[in-house]
Amino acid sequence: MFNCLIQIEPLGFLYGSAGRFLSPDNLVGRSGTSFPPSAATVAGMIAASQSGQTQTDLFVAGPFWAFSNNPKNFYMPTPFSYLAKFNEQESDHQIAIGSIEHRLHFEPDFKGMGNAWVTEEGQVPSGKFAKGTWLAIDDWEQPSQVYGSPWRFNPHLHPRLSEDERCVQADVEQGSLFLENAVQMHPDTCLIYLSNKDLSAQAAGATNWLRFGGESHIVETTYHSFTSQRFDGNLGQQFALITPGVWGSKRQSYRFPEAWSTPNPPTIFTERPQTFRYRIGGRLSRGRYAVPAGTIYITKDSMQAWKDWDEAWFAKDGLSLKHWGCGLALPLPDHPPTT
Repeated sequence: MFNCLIQIEPLGFLYGSAGRFLSPDNLVGRSGTSFPPSAATVAGMIAASQSGQTQTDLFVAGPFWAFSNNPKNFYMPTPFSYLAKFNEQESDHQIAIGSIEHRLHFEPDFKGMGNAWVTEEGQVPSGKFAKGTWLAIDDWEQPSQVYGSPWRFNPHLHPRLSEDERCVQADVEQGSLFLENAVQMHPDTCLIYLSNKDLSAQAAGATNWLRFGGESHIVETTYHSFTSQRFDGNLGQQFALITPGVWGSKRQSYRFPEAWSTPNPPTIFTERPQTFRYRIGGRLSRGRYAVPAGTIYITKDSMQAWKDWDEAWFAKDGLSLKHWGCGLALPLPDHPPTT
């Protein structure tokens, strides 16, 4: 389904979502941060670069990241059943690297105490493990090493200008400064998104400078042809999300599609939901909750590939959110317990 890889390299800061306006009585830190930008942001960038043409047949998935010299070996959120710890870093400017210490598996009746996710040795895991890690797609079948996020937030204050004058607008209630949570990526890395449209047909390895995300920061985009059989095969009975999943209706968000609840609901390994909202074409979408990337599902029946999933399973906001790559999944490699 996906035949184009979109490589995005910032030419400076990127936008990490702004907090509320500041006043002496209202100081906020990184409230409202959201990074990397969602696939809907990339879809809007593509539409704008093509004279605003309607893209009803466009599918975009992400976000991922990669080292700029090897964009096709991109990094995806690590499944929650992989417990990793970071190694000691020589410098804060290095990207954190860690090793997977445990690969949990599901036990439906663990020692008579109910359902549990246990280690290879048949033990309930203990200790603290790294959060928000990333796994290379080339290591998906034999995972061992993970990476931390290759970006850092650099909050800074902006004056709030009057709409009709180039002067700071003093507003006692709202405040005259607002906080921009700018993001600085590691210079050797880039953001990666996948598309079903062969945008590389514009020119082989085509490179463009485009405005991307909030505050219209400039980025360099390069389009590469892309093929991967990983996204075309069936998922089996156990799979992990590599992008946030948004299931449900206009008014309710679910942890899985209603169609999966019969005859038996799936087993889920997940964490707290995350907010999901985007702006495209000057229109703000309805706010929803998303199941985070890394969530694991175990179903009674084997599941077909994500590209064959019914669009009705996904929430809809004009278009089905499947168009923004929601709930993109890959099968988990078999790793039977060694007890």
